[in-house]
Amino acid sequence: MFDTTRLGAMAARWAPVPLRLIVGAGFFIHGLAKLEKGPDRFVAIVDAIGVPMPHLMAWLTIWVELIGGIAILIGAFVTLASIPMAAVLAVAALTVHLRFGFTSIKLMAVTRQGPQFGPPGYETDLLYLACLATLVMAGPGPLAVDSWLARRFGTKRRRQRAS
Repeated sequence: MFDTTRLGAMAARWAPVPLRLIVGAGFFIHGLAKLEKGPDRFVAIVDAIGVPMPHLMAWLTIWVELIGGIAILIGAFVTLASIPMAAVLAVAALTVHLRFGFTSIKLMAVTRQGPQFGPPGYETDLLYLACLATLVMAGPGPLAVDSWLARRFGTKRRRQRAS
């Protein structure tokens, strides 16, 4: 007989892994793209939307995306990394995407050069925020540095309390 309870428990245990992979990779790739295009271009964008201290804030955003992306990808310090990542998403949603509505993909036309899209809304920001919240509440799942640390040092703490 097929044990659906056991299968459900296994699926729930592994569910955070694809979230970690896509959120971590997504943040890292966005940070890398800002570096590849030249950080001064991103500084100019941050300045144009009226963020105070644009040079500092642009670099902080790039580092949050790079370091936070790697941390989430490998499941290391997920709760701690999620805080500045959520702040970056909130600022992006409120300063850039909110005025364009909810939908992130707005197909405007299809030309010989390919599809033409309008400006993205805040939908993707909310999806990333939901993924981060899920990882914080449910944990990073298997194959995560946080899980290894909990096993490694959690067991040691229990032995110390027992003595």
